[in-house]
Amino acid sequence: MTVRIGILGAGRIGKAHAVAISAAAGAEFVAVAEPFADAAKAMADEHGCDIRTIDEIATSADIDGVIICTPTDTHADLIEQFCKAGKAVFCEKPVDLSIKRVQDCLKVVEETKGTLMVGFNRRFDPDFTGVKDAIDDGTIGKVEMVTITSRDPGAPPVDYIKRSGGIFRDMTIHDFDIARWLLGEEVAEVQATGSVLVDEEIGKAGDYDSVNVLMKTASGRQAVITNTRRATYGYDQRIEVLGSEGMAQADNHHENTVQIATADGYKRRPLMNFFMERYMPAYQAEIRAFVAAVEQGVTPPTTGEDGLMALVLAEAAVRSAAEGRMVKVSEVLG
Repeated sequence: MTVRIGILGAGRIGKAHAVAISAAAGAEFVAVAEPFADAAKAMADEHGCDIRTIDEIATSADIDGVIICTPTDTHADLIEQFCKAGKAVFCEKPVDLSIKRVQDCLKVVEETKGTLMVGFNRRFDPDFTGVKDAIDDGTIGKVEMVTITSRDPGAPPVDYIKRSGGIFRDMTIHDFDIARWLLGEEVAEVQATGSVLVDEEIGKAGDYDSVNVLMKTASGRQAVITNTRRATYGYDQRIEVLGSEGMAQADNHHENTVQIATADGYKRRPLMNFFMERYMPAYQAEIRAFVAAVEQGVTPPTTGEDGLMALVLAEAAVRSAAEGRMVKVSEVLG
């Protein structure tokens, strides 16, 4: 079976997914919907796909699924539209910035018996999956503590910050998902703190640029997340899991693995400096997983429920940082 796919949005992430579809066995890139004509034409010329409107893709008999790469405030409506149209849906995170809106959207997915996969690409990173394998096969025993370091090389424009939903919903949300995945239990309590240390304009926009989060499950397992919008040395992405029988960790990726040793000491190339470089293999792997789920008619590995719970943890962190207290996840879910 060939899974025929349409992409909604030909921006940066849409381009990455277009490459991933083209490289995925059993997938065909059929059409793109993009309001900017030049961007649509460039993608169509590169990949040999059609240019269609969103509504045309929804009613196209030659399309089995869509990848949603549009602005966040369109995600929930598009998920509902395409599930009702009988198309499988892959949607970039988040489904929405409102927990209630996400819950309503997931009801539609359930009612239509739709297929929804949410784009948490880091679960598909080969290094991170290696750590997860060490948990699942019992190599390091029972998980006790998870430590996640995620630092961007520089802050995005303040205009982006203003519409992003804030650092917890935009940046840390990836780490919330990874923490849930590695802990193997739902988080019960969240304690977060935030500061403005990088750019005072971010603070004026009502956000933080430097945050730390401590989370605990009902059984006592703990996870620590540290984020900043500025790491002058590159894109810093590390995880560590301490278990009852050992430890597993995934380190950073450098531009290459060459080290040079002289009398002046050891030198090596800098870290990768952009998330698209660091996580391109993960983007490709998650699209392969989506294609496989559609082809086999099974539940995707990252679901709408995963998207909801990551957003719930983000909301708990927002409240904790604002109110200076520990927030129970049950408070947020109501």
